[in-house]
Amino acid sequence: YNSGADIITIHYEIDENVLDCLKLIKDLGIKSGLSIKPSTSPYVVEKYIDNIDLVLVMTVEPGFGGQAFIQGQIQKIKEIKKIIGTRKIEIEVDGGITLATAKKVIEAGANILVSGSTIFNCDQYNNIIRDLRNS
Repeated sequence: YNSGADIITIHYEIDENVLDCLKLIKDLGIKSGLSIKPSTSPYVVEKYIDNIDLVLVMTVEPGFGGQAFIQGQIQKIKEIKKIIGTRKIEIEVDGGITLATAKKVIEAGANILVSGSTIFNCDQYNNIIRDLRNS
């Protein structure tokens, strides 16, 4: 945390005690996030809801860029949005974010998008970033 990070996100699927990890992050005065893989139920978030500031929905299997967006994750984002309710918890989405998928995940409830290949495969970074922001 001495590096200046203001949020640390961990994967739900780690072997460590997730709740202990989230509490340690919070004890350091840093925001905490919980990342879940495509096969993980959105309802695992409920157990940690009072200890997180962000949910990161992986819309591809983590590991490498350029994978296709898994369409079934739209419903997961909607379910997480319901679970969060009025709490101030961000929903981040990472994997397969294009102009078409950006619009869908925003409509489902996401407010932070991670886009790698779509940006880096474009000659005009500024234009694609602007277009993604306007999705």
